[in-house]
Amino acid sequence: MKPITIRDIARELNISVSTVSRALQDHPDISQLTKKAVRECAMRLNYKPNIMASNLRTSKNTTIGVVMPELNHYFFSSVLDGIEQTANEAGYNILICQTREDVEKEYRSVHTLIGTRVAGMLVGVSKQTQSLHHLQEVLNHGIPLVLYDRPCPSLQCDQVVSDDYTGAFNAVEHLIRTGRKRIMYLSSSMQLEVSRRRYQGWRDALIKYHLPASDSMIMECDTRAKAIMDTPSILQREERPDAIFCVNDDCAAGVLHVAQMMGLSIPQDLSICGFTDAPLCRATSPMLTTVQQHGAEIGKKAMLRLLKRLSGEDKIPQTEMVHTDLILRGTTL
Repeated sequence: MKPITIRDIARELNISVSTVSRALQDHPDISQLTKKAVRECAMRLNYKPNIMASNLRTSKNTTIGVVMPELNHYFFSSVLDGIEQTANEAGYNILICQTREDVEKEYRSVHTLIGTRVAGMLVGVSKQTQSLHHLQEVLNHGIPLVLYDRPCPSLQCDQVVSDDYTGAFNAVEHLIRTGRKRIMYLSSSMQLEVSRRRYQGWRDALIKYHLPASDSMIMECDTRAKAIMDTPSILQREERPDAIFCVNDDCAAGVLHVAQMMGLSIPQDLSICGFTDAPLCRATSPMLTTVQQHGAEIGKKAMLRLLKRLSGEDKIPQTEMVHTDLILRGTTL
């Protein structure tokens, strides 16, 4: 079925195409009666404006490209809420590309958005991303770029990220102050700067209190499924951890499930802490202690930084840290 155009509306109302166009743009020369008739006809015919074509005609680009690792992930959907609300308030539309943590999809998405001639780009890199040549290409095309959540320190562009180091440090320090001495860290890939910063927070807290921070206390495990698979061997160690700090809430929920199945009392036998504060944390029993990230605030600040870049206000790339909060619940003492 062919899309409805302003020509179809003009034909339906027996008025000129230019009148329809100006009515849809709320032009002062068009009467309120005509504007009302055009809007009602557009709604009845299910007319959808071609934003890209409008950008070309007006020479004002109002489309922002957003590259997102996972749309169904609570944290990233929160980031998207912040981006979308702030963009809409500023008169911009967003074009979303989901990579599903696939770096090849990320490359294709970025190149598609470059070809679409978006006004600016907001990118959350995938877990697999190592080379940043595609993002440098965005900058080389003169397209303003802001990275969110997953920092890439080697790239000279604006970035808005969680304070992962402080969040991890505060969580582990709390575990130590409640008497825990063998604290394991279940991490994402250390290729990710996020993982390295949380690792550093975990390590520095242990060192501060003269506790062991050996490699045997770190394992790459960042999904619920992998946590369910790996936790039995962790809890069967001769020197079993008395606390597990997890890189995200899904992993923490998997650890909690297995620990309870093995007959451990939570938090008396084992303390568990996640990272994000997804709704899942309030659905477990006991509810999960976690480090709260403010996804919507990250999205809002990333979009505001892009708007500053589009207006020419900022010249030097800035990295903005968004605070985290330790939320104490039933899986810790």
